[in-house]
Amino acid sequence: MRYLSRLLVIAWTVFRFGLDDLALSGLRRRRFRLLRRVATLGRQWEQPRGVRLRLALEHLGPIFVKFGQVLSTRRDLVPADIVEELAKLQDRVPPFPAAESKALVEKAFGRPVEALFASFDAEPVASASIAQVHFAVLKDGREVAVKVLRPGMLDVIDDDLALLRTLAGWVERFSADGRRLKPREVVAEFDTYLHDELDLVREAANAAQLRRNMAGLDLIMVPEMMWEMCSSEVIVMERMKGVPISQTRTLIDAGIDIPKLARDGVTIFFTQVFRDGFFHADMHPGNIQVSIERATHGRYIALDFGIIGTLTEVDKDYLAQNFIAFFQRDYKRVAELHIESGWVPPQTRVDELEGAVRTVCEPHFDRPLKDISLGQVLMRLFQISRRFNVEIQPQLVLLQKTLLNVEGLGRQLDPELDLWATAKPFLERWMNEQVGWRAFLNQLKKEAPRYAQLFPELPRLLHDSLKRQASPQDAQAVAALLLEQRRTNRLLQALAYGAIGFALGLVAAQLLLRVYAG
Repeated sequence: MRYLSRLLVIAWTVFRFGLDDLALSGLRRRRFRLLRRVATLGRQWEQPRGVRLRLALEHLGPIFVKFGQVLSTRRDLVPADIVEELAKLQDRVPPFPAAESKALVEKAFGRPVEALFASFDAEPVASASIAQVHFAVLKDGREVAVKVLRPGMLDVIDDDLALLRTLAGWVERFSADGRRLKPREVVAEFDTYLHDELDLVREAANAAQLRRNMAGLDLIMVPEMMWEMCSSEVIVMERMKGVPISQTRTLIDAGIDIPKLARDGVTIFFTQVFRDGFFHADMHPGNIQVSIERATHGRYIALDFGIIGTLTEVDKDYLAQNFIAFFQRDYKRVAELHIESGWVPPQTRVDELEGAVRTVCEPHFDRPLKDISLGQVLMRLFQISRRFNVEIQPQLVLLQKTLLNVEGLGRQLDPELDLWATAKPFLERWMNEQVGWRAFLNQLKKEAPRYAQLFPELPRLLHDSLKRQASPQDAQAVAALLLEQRRTNRLLQALAYGAIGFALGLVAAQLLLRVYAG
């Protein structure tokens, strides 16, 4: 009944905001035009389509809001009027009441707000689908940001995820592509990430790890967490002062080198993915700012660490080889990698898959980012994947989503950015560090603590091994081995004696023949 009621809410929201009209308007066949006229008969909307879509997603809850956030970065695929409205979902979701936010802070720490902070701004500075943020000042004068989880989120998300699991099961059962696309596994991954995002202590831990990873890069800043004031529903962190990356004109006026900023963004992304295997997976413009302070001028500021992607060494190696093969236009190697990894059936012909990948990718090289749409490339690759039965890898869904976010940011900052040329040297350098003497020395350095602990014990372990008495089973095995060895020796001796006797016989015969011949 809960699923049915949620379906009814979704259906009513679609009808109320005229999303059926929005969907049917893009279909050109005659029967769809007729269906649209029938469905919209007697219905009129005063608000533009972008506003209606944004309001509908806000009404449906956090999962749908996140979907809108992803769409807001795809100006090449989504009309401009809709993008402008969906961009408001990044940090301008309607906030919950300030009094309720204050009560949640006091409940989390068991003390009045006045006892915790020298000042606390009741009005939130940002409000997103999962939480909202207030500025405050600690008693010692440090400026901080206080992030408060929206109340009642868990029940709403669980209901929507249960509905998505049901729909995924139907897709796998009734769709020809269902098993290949693994929709239930994808929903399970989404489930994990959303529930992780509901635990703000996990977000604080993610931020601390990312801050350590990025410490030596000098391209990005991550706020420090105030661990004594972090709970699962409220966290307090260093206040970061920057300009949202979407405000390009403000950044230019502040003297920011926009093309360099775009290149730095690509470097940050590939460093997090291929060096650390730990990357910010929610890089929409609402979570990225740029510092215009003198000491940190032009550096990125990362916010909101609820969704973090991780990759294993196997994943990193496979992805890096694929990227490099793409950059080198070695489509045969791309096809071989897909077969070696098990992404496609082993009986797939390499030459056929190679030709298909070449057809999709070749037209996009040596072109600026403004002329390339990764969304369109992915759509073409998806069509090819159906032909070759490519299995979707759920663990890489977040990486695909983040790659689209990075493309959207790059397109907004510098349409002339060549994504391929910017990323290729980094990936080649990364691969060089995985092989040869440098990789050997890095691995030796990593294993050095274990070796240092093991080496002093080696003499004792060797002595114990030599001193240890053999067990009865060992003695029986040795006796049997010796018996078999004696038998083998006797056989070899007999063969040797026979060979020697044969050779002596031949010599004697030759001597007798010479005597008689003389």
